[in-house]
Amino acid sequence: MDTDYIGNYTIKFREIVKEFSLEVVYGPDGYENRELESTGINRPGLQLAGFFDQFDNKRTVVIGRVERSFLSTLTAEERMVRFGALLDKDIPFVVFTRGIEIFPELIDVAKEHKTPIFRTPETTSEFMSALIAYLKVQLAPRITRHGVLVEIYGEGVLLLGESGVGKSETAIELVKRGHRLIADDAVELKKVSSKSIVGSAPEIIRHFIELRGIGVVDVRRIFGMGSVKLTEKIDLVINLEIWKDGKQYDRFGAETQYMDILGINIPCLTIPVKPGRNLAVILEVAAMNNRHKKMGYNAAEDLSARLSDNFYD
Repeated sequence: MDTDYIGNYTIKFREIVKEFSLEVVYGPDGYENRELESTGINRPGLQLAGFFDQFDNKRTVVIGRVERSFLSTLTAEERMVRFGALLDKDIPFVVFTRGIEIFPELIDVAKEHKTPIFRTPETTSEFMSALIAYLKVQLAPRITRHGVLVEIYGEGVLLLGESGVGKSETAIELVKRGHRLIADDAVELKKVSSKSIVGSAPEIIRHFIELRGIGVVDVRRIFGMGSVKLTEKIDLVINLEIWKDGKQYDRFGAETQYMDILGINIPCLTIPVKPGRNLAVILEVAAMNNRHKKMGYNAAEDLSARLSDNFYD
């Protein structure tokens, strides 16, 4: 059964400081365990000028050279007032970029409001883009699906199906053929953008795979570091099901089926399983064919066009 974990996620300040090697100019007691819940960023030019309409106080505040140049035109008393109005909004923290000097008035106001102040030598645009990308992943909506995620020829393939259908056994065969395992049994799926779903394994079971009759094996230790990967974008979903006599399976592939995952449509195939079928080879072909389609070539459409041309000749 699929387990949903969609909801609001947070990240502790200490993880952000560590990830970006931020200098802690002022850190009140316990700031490390405070949590950020927004992926957005505010450059407070308007707010420092006194305009707070539509201001989102849950966003990170980044001050760069432009804001500092404006603040330099004010007196120390005026800066105290402007900083006080900004920090009164209970913002998470303030980051100064380019390693620029921080006004002592801000430190005084920050201590009064217990608001952390950080600094980075990175340029404002580079830091903002990196922080947004990082937070998009860390705070992304997510679900956990029962399945197996493998990388085949650079394509992230999510294998779904009932327990015992052969997902893990197929994944091991693919690993032996040079492909990589990302997750077995539980696959965490994150919506990192409006077009991308990224899958990974829960840390506690990462690199492990269960094979009925053998038990749990460590794929990384048995097959080497080249056999595993931490994350992968989901390019194709394949449902494995026991072959049912009389059921009509797609034999032409003219129409692409999709599966909705967190609001994004991912190409989806249903592949029947029965003794004698080499699933590893079939999945390799499915991955390469999906890549062909993304690059603009569809074999079914090509064959259909040839048949039409031959019919009308």
